Amino acid sequence: MVTTNLMLSLGLLVVAIVISKLSDYFINKIGTKKKIIPKRIYYVTKFLHFIILLMAILFLAVIWNVQLGGIMIFASSIFAVIGVALFAQWSILSNVTSSIIIFFTFPARVGDKIKIIDGENSITGEIIEISLFQIEILDEDDNVILYPNNLFIQKPIMKIASKQYKEDVSEAID
Repeated sequence: MVTTNLMLSLGLLVVAIVISKLSDYFINKIGTKKKIIPKRIYYVTKFLHFIILLMAILFLAVIWNVQLGGIMIFASSIFAVIGVALFAQWSILSNVTSSIIIFFTFPARVGDKIKIIDGENSITGEIIEISLFQIEILDEDDNVILYPNNLFIQKPIMKIASKQYKEDVSEAID
């Protein structure tokens, strides 16, 4: 029994490492192809490593027949406390989730000139950084505007075509 559990645990460890390495490879490949800055690639890979680690711990508990009843009560208590603590700060989780969505959908990237359409509060400028919580936009007056990621995916965004983009499009048409 113990030998079987050790073998299954070792197999799980190997699978978790392989999945981590494969996720690193594909995220780096996507990030390089889409010209994403290394800092964002790092954040996304660390987030996925955390998820893989949690899943591996859960599977280890199943392999070793850990009584999940006690662990579930403990985990639900911890999650209740965290839920109450984060209720007022739900935007933190929302911004991190939005950052992951922005990473994989690529609605805009660093260097793009954009206009966030929000009535009288519209913002126009160039994206200079995309982090886990906000997007930094440099406006025409050289002010840096920190715009939350969750609002970035909720508001209409207009990409302002650069001179180089217009030249590339006209060459492609000809």
